[in-house]
This record gives sequence, C-alpha cells and structure tokens, in this order.
Amino acid sequence: MTIDIPRIFSIRESGHRIHNPFTHDKLATVGQALHLIPGQQLLDLGSGSGEMLCTWARDYGISGVGVDMSIVFSNQAHARAIELNVADRLQFIQADAAGYVTHQPVDVAACLGASWIAGGVAGTIELLSRSLRPGGLILIGEPYWRQTPPNQVAIEACGATTLDDFKELPDQLTEFSGLGYDVVEMVLADQNSWDRYQGAQWLTMRKWLDANPDDEMAEEVRELLHAEPARYARYTREYVGWGVFVLQQR
Repeated sequence: MTIDIPRIFSIRESGHRIHNPFTHDKLATVGQALHLIPGQQLLDLGSGSGEMLCTWARDYGISGVGVDMSIVFSNQAHARAIELNVADRLQFIQADAAGYVTHQPVDVAACLGASWIAGGVAGTIELLSRSLRPGGLILIGEPYWRQTPPNQVAIEACGATTLDDFKELPDQLTEFSGLGYDVVEMVLADQNSWDRYQGAQWLTMRKWLDANPDDEMAEEVRELLHAEPARYARYTREYVGWGVFVLQQR
C-alpha cells in the first residue's frame, strides 16, 4: 500500500509552495535569523513542497533532507530543487516522517506544522533532537490562540477539538522552556500571511472543480469552497495564530 496524505489536502494545497500560513518573506526572515552558513546540514520533517530547503540551499549554500508523506508535494519539491539548481545538495524522501532520524547529526532539525507526526510538541522536539548535533537548533512551527474562542463551535471551526489543543502564545513559549529548551528566535504569521495561505486554496479548488467536474471528490471540494471563506474569516483569522519557534537545548 502506498503511503500518502488524504487526497483532499493535495487538491486544496497543490498550488502552494509553502503549506503553512507563512509568506515567502517570513520564511526568508527565519533563514536570516538562523545565520546559516554554507555546508550546514538541515533536516525537515513534513517538508511539503520543499520551499524552505530549496530556497535556503540557494541563498545560504546549505544541504539537507526533507521527508513528507505526500506524493504530489514530494514531486513538487524535486522539481523546485531542479528549478533553483540545488538538487545536488538536497534529498527529498516520500515517506512517513514519524520516527525518521538521520544517519549523521544535522545542524538544524525542523518540523513546521506537522507535530502530529510524534504525538504533539514534546514528542516532535524529542524526535528532532535525535538527529541534531550538540548545540544545534530546532525549528518547530505551531498554532496558538490569538484570543480565546467563545464556544465549542468556534473551537472546532478553528480546527481544534478542545480549547487545550492549542495554547496561548506565552503558554506555548513556557512549554518549550519546560522541555529544557531556550527560545532563541521566533517569527509569527499575521493575518495577511493567513489570508495568503487560505485564500490561495480557494482559487486552487475552483480551478480544480472547473477541470474535474465529474471527479468523485468534486462534491466535497464544492462544499468546502462554499463554506470555507466565511468560516475562515469568522473563526481562524480572528482566533488562531501560527509561528516558527527556534529552540536550543539548555
């Protein structure tokens, strides 16, 4: 059986290069903040379409490995590496990132928006640490509550099951500290970057529907396109933040 993500996610985000509410400018800001130097090695679990590794390989001369379950996104990552002339320094593996550990320690180990691979923040940090050289940096991308949702309907509309699924930003930073890590940098999404992430999905879905009206997924995609703009504007945009946090073990 081939490992892959649910098809609906491939349809919704097939037009994305970054599969999180981050603009290219914010991703570049993280790279600048890390003071990367040529020859450093990175690991990216849940690497999506490979934009982080590919652009940082181009801009900073790093090498690295990306692991992602999606066939569509992994193919896009390979194509992006070729486009930016960095394919000789990057490896993209289409596989389940859960439990993946590199053979040689890396300088930076990242998981942006996929901490479910190891059961949450604590488990993902522990997994990343197994690939990290002493003194290396962990990057973790996580949602947090910008403000407390007023009721259970709002909580679920934000993609959570209970209020405890996300933390408020100070509490998220406290959790990192409690796990034995200093937070040495952070770059946060804003509502504009959320708009760019979510809004681009609507156009992708509409184009897909126009090209695939008889597909077995067409009804589900049509329902999403009908409901999601208002749901997003009413709930996610107001209540959910997202950030990339840079950690270093004490």
